[in-house]
Amino acid sequence: MKTKKIPMRTCVVTKEKLEKKELIRIVRNNEGKVFIDETGKQNGRGAYLKKDAEVIKKAQKNKILDRILETTIPDEIYMELLNKIDN
Repeated sequence: MKTKKIPMRTCVVTKEKLEKKELIRIVRNNEGKVFIDETGKQNGRGAYLKKDAEVIKKAQKNKILDRILETTIPDEIYMELLNKIDN
């Protein structure tokens, strides 16, 4: 029997290759709006972060998402990411 292919993505902070379900996707759409992509299928430029509070704090401190998504990421996005991980 054929095994199902597991989609792998790279965390922009740790550079680890992980399963897509272990990561959170942040998207900047064509209008410049930044949001968390729950489905993993929204249109726009995306970046993946590992579901780890330390990784999110490091991304905020070093402005990694700002560089990758080529825009300023509001602090509310980081707070929302931290809340999602706690749940």
